[in-house]
Amino acid sequence: MRTNNAVSVSFAEALLTEQGIVHFVADLHMSIVDGSLGILPRRIMVDGDRLEQARQLMRDAGLGEELPDKPVRPVDQS
Repeated sequence: MRTNNAVSVSFAEALLTEQGIVHFVADLHMSIVDGSLGILPRRIMVDGDRLEQARQLMRDAGLGEELPDKPVRPVDQS
């Protein structure tokens, strides 16, 4: 999920925590760079094993518009 909306980020974090889905909010402090204008979106990343569950949770909660069309998966390091 990628959004400039701090409320959406907080809501998504609460939903993920409630479901026990490991997540990380990236770019949380980027407002320092953009002068607190909120132009740089925050990203929420989840454990790849629970990606589809997290995406469905976001859609069910009305946050589907904030999801990328295709999930971004990590590069295989093997």
